[in-house]
Amino acid sequence: MRQLVSFVILSGMILGLVGCATPAKEPVVPEPAPTPPVVEKVVVPPKPAQKQKPIKTHSLGIIGEVEPIYFLPMKSAFLARIDTGAKSSSIDVTDLHEFEREGEKWVSFYLVNRKTKEQHLFEKRLQRQVKIKREGSSEARLVVLMTVRFGKEKLTVPFSLADRSKFDYQALVGRNILQGRAIVDINRSMTLY
Repeated sequence: MRQLVSFVILSGMILGLVGCATPAKEPVVPEPAPTPPVVEKVVVPPKPAQKQKPIKTHSLGIIGEVEPIYFLPMKSAFLARIDTGAKSSSIDVTDLHEFEREGEKWVSFYLVNRKTKEQHLFEKRLQRQVKIKREGSSEARLVVLMTVRFGKEKLTVPFSLADRSKFDYQALVGRNILQGRAIVDINRSMTLY
């Protein structure tokens, strides 16, 4: 055991003290670690991916310059001229008459298929009247909603009622049916049969 000798000076005298024990060591208490500074973490949620416009798939695919169209409930197809330059569609009718039903304007007319001779009387509520410009003149036409089957699609779309007896095709299909549904290749024909 180690002895500890301490000297104390009192009024010019030196006194020596002898001790037998080692002084108790004070336990070393580590200083607490400094508190780290609080860092605010701002979490920014990721931006949602911008929705891309769906690519239009033309449900009817590539069609030709002449295609069949069915005016329901008729069973036989009418051959239609496909015209991307025409805004709306039209159909050849006979015996067109205007009348009123419950305060609204209606029309009655016959569709007669030139090839099969099938005919059907339609009565439709009048949607509107349009002016069709053709080679320096204009013609007023009545417009009704017709339910048709064109390719694999069943549609209810506006048709103007016309006298197309001088034309090869009884129906004309315009952009109101074609847009988003078909691509037209004038080198093809009868692709929807």
